[in-house]
Amino acid sequence: MCKVSSSVHFVTRSADGGREVTANAHWVPNTDVYATDCGLVIKVELAGMRSENLEITVEANRLRISGNRPDGCRAAKCSFLVMEINYGPFESVLEVPPGYDLSQAKAAYLNGFLRIDVPVAQQVKKSTRVPVSEGNSSVI
Repeated sequence: MCKVSSSVHFVTRSADGGREVTANAHWVPNTDVYATDCGLVIKVELAGMRSENLEITVEANRLRISGNRPDGCRAAKCSFLVMEINYGPFESVLEVPPGYDLSQAKAAYLNGFLRIDVPVAQQVKKSTRVPVSEGNSSVI
Protein backbone atom coordinates (compact mmCIF):
# COMPACT_ATOMS: atom_id res chain seq x y z
CA MET A 1 0.00 0.00 0.00
CA CYS A 2 1.40 3.32 -1.02
CA LYS A 3 -0.01 6.78 -0.30
CA VAL A 4 0.71 8.65 -3.50
CA SER A 5 -0.14 12.22 -2.55
CA SER A 6 1.45 14.18 0.26
CA SER A 7 0.23 16.88 2.61
CA VAL A 8 0.68 20.45 1.40
CA HIS A 9 -0.87 23.26 3.41
CA PHE A 10 0.09 26.83 2.53
CA VAL A 11 -0.23 29.58 5.13
CA THR A 12 0.83 33.15 4.40
CA ARG A 13 1.15 36.31 6.48
CA SER A 14 -1.24 39.15 5.77
CA ALA A 15 -0.17 42.81 5.73
CA ASP A 16 -1.16 43.22 9.40
CA GLY A 17 0.95 40.19 10.42
CA GLY A 18 -1.96 37.75 10.79
CA ARG A 19 -2.07 34.34 9.15
CA GLU A 20 -4.15 33.71 6.05
CA VAL A 21 -4.73 30.43 4.30
CA THR A 22 -4.22 30.79 0.56
CA ALA A 23 -7.14 30.06 -1.74
CA ASN A 24 -5.43 27.04 -3.27
CA ALA A 25 -4.54 25.38 0.05
CA HIS A 26 -4.53 21.60 -0.25
CA TRP A 27 -4.31 19.03 2.51
CA VAL A 28 -4.42 15.25 2.95
CA PRO A 29 -6.63 13.81 5.70
CA ASN A 30 -5.35 11.30 8.26
CA THR A 31 -5.83 7.79 6.90
CA ASP A 32 -5.56 4.25 8.29
CA VAL A 33 -5.34 1.24 5.97
CA TYR A 34 -5.41 -2.32 7.27
CA ALA A 35 -5.95 -5.80 5.86
CA THR A 36 -8.51 -8.31 7.09
CA ASP A 37 -9.40 -11.80 5.89
CA CYS A 38 -12.06 -10.23 3.63
CA GLY A 39 -9.97 -7.42 2.13
CA LEU A 40 -8.65 -3.94 2.81
CA VAL A 41 -10.26 -1.40 5.12
CA ILE A 42 -9.47 2.27 4.51
CA LYS A 43 -10.55 4.72 7.23
CA VAL A 44 -10.27 8.44 6.57
CA GLU A 45 -10.73 11.09 9.28
CA LEU A 46 -13.03 13.78 7.86
CA ALA A 47 -14.81 15.50 10.74
CA GLY A 48 -17.13 18.32 9.75
CA MET A 49 -17.84 16.94 6.28
CA ARG A 50 -21.09 15.88 4.65
CA SER A 51 -21.13 12.72 2.55
CA GLU A 52 -22.44 14.63 -0.48
CA ASN A 53 -19.24 16.74 -0.42
CA LEU A 54 -17.01 13.69 -0.84
CA GLU A 55 -15.90 12.19 -4.13
CA ILE A 56 -14.32 8.75 -4.47
CA THR A 57 -12.98 7.61 -7.84
CA VAL A 58 -11.08 4.55 -9.01
CA GLU A 59 -8.35 4.91 -11.63
CA ALA A 60 -6.72 1.54 -12.40
CA ASN A 61 -5.20 0.48 -9.05
CA ARG A 62 -5.51 3.94 -7.45
CA LEU A 63 -8.26 5.14 -5.15
CA ARG A 64 -8.75 8.93 -5.16
CA ILE A 65 -10.65 10.53 -2.25
CA SER A 66 -11.35 14.25 -2.57
CA GLY A 67 -13.65 16.96 -1.33
CA ASN A 68 -13.80 20.33 0.36
CA ARG A 69 -14.16 20.88 4.11
CA PRO A 70 -15.81 24.27 4.67
CA ASP A 71 -14.68 26.63 7.42
CA GLY A 72 -17.95 28.27 8.32
CA CYS A 73 -17.69 28.41 12.11
CA ARG A 74 -14.99 31.02 12.77
CA ALA A 75 -15.33 34.78 12.93
CA ALA A 76 -14.43 36.69 9.77
CA LYS A 77 -11.70 38.71 11.51
CA CYS A 78 -9.78 36.57 13.94
CA SER A 79 -6.14 36.00 14.85
CA PHE A 80 -5.15 32.38 15.32
CA LEU A 81 -2.93 31.43 18.22
CA VAL A 82 -2.93 27.79 17.07
CA MET A 83 -4.30 26.47 13.77
CA GLU A 84 -4.14 22.70 13.40
CA ILE A 85 -7.45 21.92 11.70
CA ASN A 86 -7.24 21.90 7.90
CA TYR A 87 -10.03 23.41 5.84
CA GLY A 88 -10.60 23.79 2.14
CA PRO A 89 -10.01 21.35 -0.69
CA PHE A 90 -8.31 18.04 0.01
CA GLU A 91 -7.23 14.99 -1.92
CA SER A 92 -5.77 11.65 -0.98
CA VAL A 93 -4.60 9.11 -3.55
CA LEU A 94 -3.90 5.56 -2.43
CA GLU A 95 -2.24 2.93 -4.60
CA VAL A 96 -3.87 -0.41 -3.83
CA PRO A 97 -1.65 -3.50 -4.14
CA PRO A 98 -2.59 -6.39 -6.44
CA GLY A 99 -5.06 -8.91 -5.08
CA TYR A 100 -7.89 -6.49 -4.22
CA ASP A 101 -10.93 -5.62 -6.34
CA LEU A 102 -11.49 -1.85 -6.36
CA SER A 103 -14.48 -2.25 -8.67
CA GLN A 104 -16.33 -3.91 -5.76
CA ALA A 105 -15.37 -1.31 -3.11
CA LYS A 106 -18.10 -0.02 -0.79
CA ALA A 107 -17.96 3.26 1.17
CA ALA A 108 -19.84 4.60 4.20
CA TYR A 109 -19.48 7.90 6.11
CA LEU A 110 -20.41 7.99 9.80
CA ASN A 111 -19.42 10.19 12.76
CA GLY A 112 -16.66 11.99 10.87
CA PHE A 113 -15.02 8.86 9.44
CA LEU A 114 -15.16 7.60 5.87
CA ARG A 115 -14.76 3.82 5.68
CA ILE A 116 -14.03 2.10 2.39
CA ASP A 117 -14.03 -1.70 2.22
CA VAL A 118 -12.15 -3.22 -0.72
CA PRO A 119 -12.70 -6.99 -1.05
CA VAL A 120 -10.06 -9.52 -1.95
CA ALA A 121 -10.13 -10.21 -5.70
CA GLN A 122 -11.62 -13.50 -6.77
CA GLN A 123 -8.88 -15.94 -7.71
CA VAL A 124 -8.69 -16.57 -11.43
CA LYS A 125 -7.49 -20.00 -12.50
CA LYS A 126 -4.04 -19.65 -13.97
CA SER A 127 -4.40 -22.74 -16.18
CA THR A 128 -7.29 -24.64 -17.65
CA ARG A 129 -7.19 -28.27 -18.70
CA VAL A 130 -8.47 -28.92 -22.22
CA PRO A 131 -9.92 -32.43 -22.64
CA VAL A 132 -8.59 -34.53 -25.52
CA SER A 133 -11.09 -36.87 -27.19
CA GLU A 134 -10.35 -40.02 -29.20
CA GLY A 135 -11.83 -40.76 -32.56
CA ASN A 136 -12.94 -38.13 -35.01
CA SER A 137 -9.89 -37.50 -37.20
CA SER A 138 -11.65 -34.79 -39.23
CA VAL A 139 -10.48 -32.31 -36.59
CA ILE A 140 -6.83 -32.90 -37.51
